[in-house]
Amino acid sequence: MPLRTATWPAVVASLGGVDLINLGFGGSALLDPFTARTMRDTRADLISVKIGINLVNADLMRLRAFTPAVHGFLDTIREGHPTTPLLVVSPIYCPIHEDTPGPGAFDLTALSTGQLRFRATGDPAERASGKLTLRVIRDELARITAQRAADDPNLHHLDGLDLYGAADFAELPLPDQLHPDTATHRRIGERFAQRVFSADGPFAGPSS
Repeated sequence: MPLRTATWPAVVASLGGVDLINLGFGGSALLDPFTARTMRDTRADLISVKIGINLVNADLMRLRAFTPAVHGFLDTIREGHPTTPLLVVSPIYCPIHEDTPGPGAFDLTALSTGQLRFRATGDPAERASGKLTLRVIRDELARITAQRAADDPNLHHLDGLDLYGAADFAELPLPDQLHPDTATHRRIGERFAQRVFSADGPFAGPSS
């Protein structure tokens, strides 16, 4: 795993010249209301939320629950930061969960050979009943943010595939099929910084 200073949020903060408060919980970023309340009550000039992979890994909710949970999470943040630039980021590319729901599990075949790898244990056909995959989440986050942005000009969306997509996976594969390595964290951080701190990016210029 990368050092804390080499994770992509730390890379972004360094390149953007901002102070980072990172509320990313390893494996447990699950749209918990207490996280939204913490963000609501914490001083911030710029806010980003990256949503998705842990929800699929945990097989925590279906699409019917996901949509209002995202709205509620964003509503809570907006209670304390009504006009602060707020960026919603969808998941990066992860082949095991692109079209296959969770829960995620250790790949026992790989473990038997001394390799740590993960696999998806769901059935792609279960998407029809509302099970979440990364592709489903990306589509829904794009729809939610577009809908809300009509009344919230400081709300923005970033597709995680713009940070790390299929071509990146071919060049820099996820070592355990789930987690980025240090080089991939660096690439994600650099791309994030380029997009959000550019002259026309969501975090450009004075914050509100």
